Amino acid sequence: MSAVTLTRLTPALADDLRRVTVTDDQVVFSGQPAEVIDLADPLIDVHVILYDDQVAGMFRIDRGFHQHHRFAASTQLGLRTFLIDQRFQGRGIAKACAAQLHSYLSAQYGAAEAIVLTVNLRNPGARQVYLSGGFIDTGAQYMDGGAGPQNILTLPLATPTDAETH
Repeated sequence: MSAVTLTRLTPALADDLRRVTVTDDQVVFSGQPAEVIDLADPLIDVHVILYDDQVAGMFRIDRGFHQHHRFAASTQLGLRTFLIDQRFQGRGIAKACAAQLHSYLSAQYGAAEAIVLTVNLRNPGARQVYLSGGFIDTGAQYMDGGAGPQNILTLPLATPTDAETH
């Protein structure tokens, strides 16, 4: 059985990630990794998706997401640029990654209450992957996306402590 693991971008993985590409029809939704991994934004962290220890994709966590999107709270982080290399698509990697996001991101960003993302209405496959990983469709839409209207989804991370539940 093939293993999907998540890790922060390291210099050792950067060159392999630069070689990751998506198909032309997917670029409008995510861009290409080589275009975004070297951006000097201190509020964005790049994470790598490994498939049997090979770089198969990436996503970015935007700790300043709320500064650019009024629908996000300061306690919420943005998930951006989630993509799988075109050579690895169709193997269930995105779905396996989505299933790990709650535990992985909770461990990485313990103070965050939730992860928020937008997914284009023309990308129902991606929306379904996120929903399968525990994201909840808020019912709201973001209308300022460069590729058209987008659904706003959220993945709650914080759980009430025992003191809060009694």
